[in-house]
This record gives sequence, C-alpha cells and structure tokens, in this order.
Amino acid sequence: MFGSKTTMVDPARALPGRDTPMPVPARHTVLGTPLAPPYPGGHEIADVAMGCFWGAERMFWRLGAERGILTTAVGYAGGYTPNPTYEEVCSGRTGHTEVVRAVFDPARISYAEVLKVFWEGHDPTQGMRQGNDVGTQYRSAILYHGDAQRAAAEATRDAFQPVLTRAGYGPITTEIAPLRAFYFAEDYHQQYLDKNPNGYCGIGGTGASCPIGVATSDEPPSGSSVE
Repeated sequence: MFGSKTTMVDPARALPGRDTPMPVPARHTVLGTPLAPPYPGGHEIADVAMGCFWGAERMFWRLGAERGILTTAVGYAGGYTPNPTYEEVCSGRTGHTEVVRAVFDPARISYAEVLKVFWEGHDPTQGMRQGNDVGTQYRSAILYHGDAQRAAAEATRDAFQPVLTRAGYGPITTEIAPLRAFYFAEDYHQQYLDKNPNGYCGIGGTGASCPIGVATSDEPPSGSSVE
C-alpha cells in the first residue's frame, strides 16, 4: 500500500517514529573520539549519503586525524520519521537515506576535499539505488549545513558531471538539500566494518576523478562551525 521502495513516501504516510533518540557509544571504535556532540570548537560537519553506510563510513575514518577527520558516525536523514530504526528505514516508509557524518577540521581538510571523497567513492548517477542495493535509503545525497556548503556541493557536482559524461555515465542524481535533522543509527551500525572486517560493503566508485581545484577556486569558506 505504500508503493515501491524506489519511490519517496508521502510525508503524510511516513512512519511516526519516536521521541527518544537512539543511544550510541561514547567513543569511535577506531579513532577513539566522541561520536556525538558536543565536538571541539572550530570543527565542521559534513553529512553525505552514498549507498550502504557501512563501507561509506570506513572511507572517511580511514582518512584519520592526520587528514583532519575528528570522528565519523552513521545515521538517517533526508526523510520524515523522527528517530527511526534500521528496519523502519529499510521499509521505505521513512523517506530517510543512509547517511555518513564526518566531523572535520577545516584547517587541515576543506569541505571540498571531503566532497571529493564523496563523489569519487560511489556512483552518483544511479537514482534510488547503489549497485545491488535498491531503495530510497540508498540514494545519493549531500545534506548541507549553510550556504557555503550548498555552494560547494553544487560547484563540485557541476565540475564532476562533464568528467562522468566523458566516462560514459549519465546525469548526476545526487540530492542536494539542507539538513533538517540527523538521527544516529543503532550501536551495531557504528563502525560496522571495524567490528566485522569481512562484512558486506556495497560501495564502489566510477574511477573518475572530481576536479575540486576547478570547482572551488572562488568558493567561500566551507561549512558550519560546531561548538
């Protein structure tokens, strides 16, 4: 009755969710840093969706502190249901996509460089799927914090599209929208591939390189600071 999992649910028919946030561990299992706010002053947040969040999160934590990544986490965003469970998101009745949150130091890595990892780490032309993972929860998205992040998202998208076109790919389908809310996923999803090194990872890039230097040369300072 709720239609295909590749069709966004009508907000009026979305699951009601709950008021209680999902409890998460205090520390990142790899980086040893806090998963949840408050984060140290001067850091910024990037929220992106690129298919199954297990492998996507690993891409960002592997950059590590030496590249300016303070912490990473996985959650749900872009939909309507507050504090959903994984099973609810999988039903297609929340409108959420699987999101990776990367908290970064802009003095060491720019938001554009974070987006380069995003664009090159998956295929942003697949619509409501990523590889064999099909449904609205696997759609590509950049959920931005403020006008500077929106501008960077649009500029890097516009720079990457001709590269993808030359490589034989279709139009980018990535959703670019303001973040309304980020809901942490369950404990067992956080740093899943660290806890399960042989676990499933459906993430795969196109092999194309995103020319961020061209896209961001006139870009204002990135991101939204978090205190």
